[in-house]
Amino acid sequence: MSPRNPPELCSMARALDVVGDRWTFLILREAMAGSRRFSEFRAALGISTDVLAARLAALVGSGVLERSRYQQAGSRPRDEYVLTTAGRQLVVVLASLQQWGDAHAPGSIPSIRFTDEAGEPVHVGFLNDAGVPIDDTEVHARRPGR
Repeated sequence: MSPRNPPELCSMARALDVVGDRWTFLILREAMAGSRRFSEFRAALGISTDVLAARLAALVGSGVLERSRYQQAGSRPRDEYVLTTAGRQLVVVLASLQQWGDAHAPGSIPSIRFTDEAGEPVHVGFLNDAGVPIDDTEVHARRPGR
């Protein structure tokens, strides 16, 4: 980063502060697949309780998940974790990452699939402001003001 654009001002760097670790992405994957409870995340991921608790707290703190209380008959109240609007908007990031993994990580087996309402696979791509699809070879990363 140049002195004009320190990392803390870069939207990509700030986003990575929120979601930039493996467990966080896997927790989000499970939340998008319908997991809501601590025990569901733990069973699906095999993650330690300390790491899971820390990642869930960070996702709640950053506004990606929100806690919601529930209580089953005869049990104490517990929290479940629900995707916020910001969390649901990360679907394009996870779908893109899975699409890349399908193409470039041989032997990978998807644990979930992103589909439309009819169950047909969806694909992540680029559109210009007019809604016209753009091939990724025609997309360029540019610094503002250049």
